[in-house]
Amino acid sequence: MVAFPPCKINLGLSVLSKRSDGYHNLETCFYPVPWTDVLEVVSADTFEFTSSGNFIPGNSSENLCVRAYTVLKKDFDIQPVKIHLHKIIPSGAGLGGGSSDAAYTLRLLNELFTLKLSGSVLMDYAARLGSDCAFFIHDRAMIGEGRGESLREVSLSLQGKYVIIIKPDVHISTAEAFAGITPHERQDSIENIVTQHPISRWKSFLKNDFEDSVFPKYPAIRSLKEKLYSLGASYASMSGSGSAVYGIFEAAMDAGSQFEGYRSWSGYL
Repeated sequence: MVAFPPCKINLGLSVLSKRSDGYHNLETCFYPVPWTDVLEVVSADTFEFTSSGNFIPGNSSENLCVRAYTVLKKDFDIQPVKIHLHKIIPSGAGLGGGSSDAAYTLRLLNELFTLKLSGSVLMDYAARLGSDCAFFIHDRAMIGEGRGESLREVSLSLQGKYVIIIKPDVHISTAEAFAGITPHERQDSIENIVTQHPISRWKSFLKNDFEDSVFPKYPAIRSLKEKLYSLGASYASMSGSGSAVYGIFEAAMDAGSQFEGYRSWSGYL
């Protein structure tokens, strides 16, 4: 069985407060984007995980796809599988590629072994693997709260919009991004902004708080955002904790000629 795990962009990201468990309460709007990895899961005599494409940091035994298999194996008598991941979505970009791979592993295992787990149950398993894994169980826009794992659907469609994503050669850890953040409550919720205001006005209201800590340290990322606006983006932002930035356009743009030397994706949503 083969699937194509997509990435996501964050439409706004507010760091609201520090929690007693050491995490932060957030609000964001996750939106799926069809820049995808390729994931294959097939029955096998012994469990095996292999990968190709982009380098994946860390020990393969700790890969989120492996952990997704393990978490289901604990509760269900599923047989060994071979998992192959062809990695295309860049790591350390704030695009959720690893989380998407984990969620789609759960989805494929659910189908392969006819476990008949509901979306909400799969979301519970995904939330054990990472804060934004649960989002990728469903292919639609969602508001994320808590650590990002508390999700609800939002009435928002960017269908027909053209998106450019640029990934500079910078890897930003989540801890590094949080280091310069001062949590604070927002007067207006991200959900209200993205549903009540046209995209042309998002620039004035919709903010990713991580830009405050990342841009001073990596001014090249700020420059990429400014470049997207100069090219006519209706809205541009860093995604997640970075380092990728994206721009939403009303019509197609020639991203390759504008961002030569960067990893990039562009296409219609």
